[in-house]
Amino acid sequence: MIEFRKITWDNYGDCLKLKVAKEQENFVGSVKSTLAECFIGITNGDKMTPYAIYANNEVVGFIVYWYYPKSEDADNPEISVFDNGYLIWRILFDVKHQGKGYGKQAVEKVIEEIKTYPFGKADYIYLSYEPENIVSKHLFHSFGFADTDKKFAEDDDEIIARLEIKK
Repeated sequence: MIEFRKITWDNYGDCLKLKVAKEQENFVGSVKSTLAECFIGITNGDKMTPYAIYANNEVVGFIVYWYYPKSEDADNPEISVFDNGYLIWRILFDVKHQGKGYGKQAVEKVIEEIKTYPFGKADYIYLSYEPENIVSKHLFHSFGFADTDKKFAEDDDEIIARLEIKK
């Protein structure tokens, strides 16, 4: 069984030591860069939550989700692709802890937390993955995430998937 814990001075170093397999490095940003981006986002008012993922009292992974409230200007093309939703922005597990079912537990746990609307109401949960990342694709689809035609940028091939939050 896994648990989410806030990033603290006590677990920060353990989070920075998390490393994915060499062939997965292009699939996800590093914990270090993600924490730096979280700091910038949070200090500028973004609603995001980074967690260390623990199993048996050991840091085994890392996850961040981000809230995008409903825009008042839905016709504006600059509106985020995640409008009116939560984005599971990063999720990774150390190479030594992959294949143990922690990913499935973490996705289930974060979906349940998001359904409590910690930052506000939303209709969707979004996430993205690289097309070559078949393991993540199967995991996310097993929870009902469906691929969309949304893109971060026109030349980006990353797949954005969403799950409707049942009221």
